[in-house]
Amino acid sequence: MRAAGRSRTVAVVAAVITALVALAGCGAGTTAGGGSTDGTVTVFAAASLTESFTRIGRDFEAAHPGTTVVLNFAGSAALAAQINQGAPADVFASAATRNMTTVAEAGNADGDPVVFVRNQLVVAVPRGNPQGVAGLADLARPGVKVALCAEQVPCGVAARTALDAASVALTPVTLEQDVRGALSKVRLGEVDAAIVYRTDALAATADVTAVEFPESARAVNDYPIVALRDAPNPDGARAFVAYVRSERGRAVLTGAGFQAP
Repeated sequence: MRAAGRSRTVAVVAAVITALVALAGCGAGTTAGGGSTDGTVTVFAAASLTESFTRIGRDFEAAHPGTTVVLNFAGSAALAAQINQGAPADVFASAATRNMTTVAEAGNADGDPVVFVRNQLVVAVPRGNPQGVAGLADLARPGVKVALCAEQVPCGVAARTALDAASVALTPVTLEQDVRGALSKVRLGEVDAAIVYRTDALAATADVTAVEFPESARAVNDYPIVALRDAPNPDGARAFVAYVRSERGRAVLTGAGFQAP
């Protein structure tokens, strides 16, 4: 009798534990490793990811009740410098591997960064293309005002690579610290053209037209992402990176014009 009673007790305890584990596993705020995904997830992301990550952030919050995604968009070089100076961030998504490398080499990455999308350049011109820009050579015509990204940021490096590939030398009227700065000069009518990412031009079709050019194939940028070593919310950081790379995250990114890696 005592043996039978002990068996019933063990069975009840086992059933309770099983139920608790099942409930934990089904919770929207947990990770595969059992960690919590509630709280704030702070994401430092390249300016060219503004629309896509804003959408993904909302979707992530809906999929993980109790989380709040805080997004900080800027040029990748500036974000990398902020992270290496101790800025409290959970995730870094860069528009170039070079800036990600500076973060990883400083020991601030939690694991190996992963390329999750690629992006290509276009020439953004005002709607109607009043200057008749058909390629990079037209940007060097007298009187054509051009905005470029500074060469310290990924879109500037890519633009220089494309211009060199086309053997085009030009003097821009402004050098911007991120791609949104260059695009805004076109939208405000301050320049006749800017070399920007295809995704940024697509996000601004009400104001600009994208002119494709063949040399952009020589300057495709890889976008890596990583959770950060000193993330205030490490479980949330890993969950966000996984969400960006998930089927739902990829759908948002490719819908915005990014290319699969």
